[in-house]
Amino acid sequence: MMNKSNDDSAQEANALMAAIDLGSNSFHMVVARVVQNEVRRVSRLSEKVHLGASLDRNNCLTEKGQARAFACLERFAQQIEGIDVSRVRVVGTNTLRAAKNGEAFRQKAEKVLGCPIEVISGREEARLIYLGVSHSLADDGEQRLVIDIGGGSTELILGCRFESQELESLHMGCVSYGLRYFPDGRIRKSGFDAAMLSARRQVRLIQGGLEKTGWQQVVGASGTVKAINQVVVANGWSEHGISYKSLEALRNEIVSVNHYSELSLPGLKENRMPVFASGVAILMGIFEQLKLTHMTVSDGALREGVLYDMLGRIQHEDVRDRTLLALLSRYDVDIPFAEKVRSAAPSALDQVEEQCGQESGHRRDLLSRAALVHELGLAISHSQFHKHGAYVLCHADLAGFGKLEQQALAFLVRAHRRKFPVPELEVFSEKDKVTLIQLSVFLRLAVLLCRGRNDKPYPEFTLRRRGSGFELNMQEAWLAAHSLASADLKEETVFLEEIGLKLDYK
Repeated sequence: MMNKSNDDSAQEANALMAAIDLGSNSFHMVVARVVQNEVRRVSRLSEKVHLGASLDRNNCLTEKGQARAFACLERFAQQIEGIDVSRVRVVGTNTLRAAKNGEAFRQKAEKVLGCPIEVISGREEARLIYLGVSHSLADDGEQRLVIDIGGGSTELILGCRFESQELESLHMGCVSYGLRYFPDGRIRKSGFDAAMLSARRQVRLIQGGLEKTGWQQVVGASGTVKAINQVVVANGWSEHGISYKSLEALRNEIVSVNHYSELSLPGLKENRMPVFASGVAILMGIFEQLKLTHMTVSDGALREGVLYDMLGRIQHEDVRDRTLLALLSRYDVDIPFAEKVRSAAPSALDQVEEQCGQESGHRRDLLSRAALVHELGLAISHSQFHKHGAYVLCHADLAGFGKLEQQALAFLVRAHRRKFPVPELEVFSEKDKVTLIQLSVFLRLAVLLCRGRNDKPYPEFTLRRRGSGFELNMQEAWLAAHSLASADLKEETVFLEEIGLKLDYK
């Protein structure tokens, strides 16, 4: 890739960027500027939306809950107006992962914000949390255990410096546990103890892996931990951070009242009160199960991690590429051939996009990555290897990828050969369906033209849009000398006709 000019680099460094975290309890936004390769906050907004609490019995977001969320996003949209969309990243967490109508909500929310929303996996959330925390702490080289209690999930991460090593996301959060163990806001000692026990049982499932690696320091992050820290310090139960003894004192105060509205604790904000008891119970359960004695508190969290991850993408140090390279190694993929296809597929895209006057940045990246991993499934079986590869990509924890982006990558691998998998397009929006169909055509043609596993380059070709399909032009001599490729192209016209696309080639 060509180096940017100094003027371009300076302009890019001074440009604003924004990260938005659509959490189960609160929506957070931070706007920042990059100064000397560091992210410096310009403004910060946070609103209690209680999205997790608006899930009904069928696990669907209620209209009332969605209305609250959209109203908040309208205010956020005003704050990011003028910031380039490529420098805004929005992530959805546990509630949007769990909600049956989460995809419909996401599409509506994107229209309100005016930018894409990624629903990320629990482990991707954990990775980003650690990234945000690590950039807020001194680089002392010690092994860290980072704990983040959110509204719908709790993340526990082991890492050192800026690299996470063990990533775990547990299905317990202050909103979900509040609804389960403190119904209607009632506080009972039995409910608190049951919440603690449940948290301990969840942590026990991952305890062995954490303790095998070990840690020298424990760091808490995000709203629940910060709220607990503020209360124990304000009440004199701890000079700094959170100790197990301070949690015991806090528990005694909590179970002495009958309802969360009766909690009168210095340092406790009113909007935190409905989920405070459940958050304390979860943290105390984690302390007990892992035998922790003290925790410091970080100012960095998920949204800061999103900013630093986005900065890496802007500076062409994208964790997604590292993730796929690791997959290539693990599944022993023929990298020279994958690179050959990776060169041919974007060439097809660029020719068509130039003809249509479109910019292909995001589409080009997706197509390039799909070309790189299109043979992933061969390590499992040659028979229907495109399906095996798609399955791996769809279900693996891929650092850096949002859920929908991961599904799109898996779809392109699934669709790169044989019959076109039309039913698997149903999870995408109409706009995304059109994009994925086009990209799959470029990948299919690239694979056909790169059949030879040798050092010879793929043949020169031109590709143009023509009516409801494409026109492929090649050197006549090449087609005459490669009868198998010619037969493959003839068969390809049949596959594409099944989805209403016409392929003319000569």
